[in-house]
Amino acid sequence: MNFYITSGTPEFMDSIKKKHPKEDLFLLHGVGNSVLIHETSGKSVFQVPRKYEILESYGRFSEKGYFVLQHIPLSDEGRPIFEYQYTKLTETVEKEPGFIALRVLKPLKSDTYIILTEWSGPNSFEVWKKSNPLNFDHVADKQKIFTSAPYVSTYKSLPKEA
Repeated sequence: MNFYITSGTPEFMDSIKKKHPKEDLFLLHGVGNSVLIHETSGKSVFQVPRKYEILESYGRFSEKGYFVLQHIPLSDEGRPIFEYQYTKLTETVEKEPGFIALRVLKPLKSDTYIILTEWSGPNSFEVWKKSNPLNFDHVADKQKIFTSAPYVSTYKSLPKEA
């Protein structure tokens, strides 16, 4: 399964989604931009996608969730450490109230991995984050694992129009 992400204005992302009603496309709206995500066994419908390999997958995305993308820029030395320690997240999250879906994404043309989770709302994510923080404080030599600081972006998905 392939995973693609593209970003742009809400109107442009919506026009792409409407052109491809049979594809698994999810439109997410954040502060200042929107992203369109596409899961498929084939090629993307996006002209300029960011392409990822799915390392871990759980659940199906919905059209009405709260999405959290944890961006983790990793060095070549950091990739195996991350993949070993952070690709068994399903067991820490699957029974959490409000949890919907998870994807751990390995970039094919960049250094930034993404842990993407979908929740019923921001409160569900915050409760889980406090009890199971995804931090890297225990990593002995952080300078060698990261190429820059990890960061989080959040998005909301709107229900499909009737």
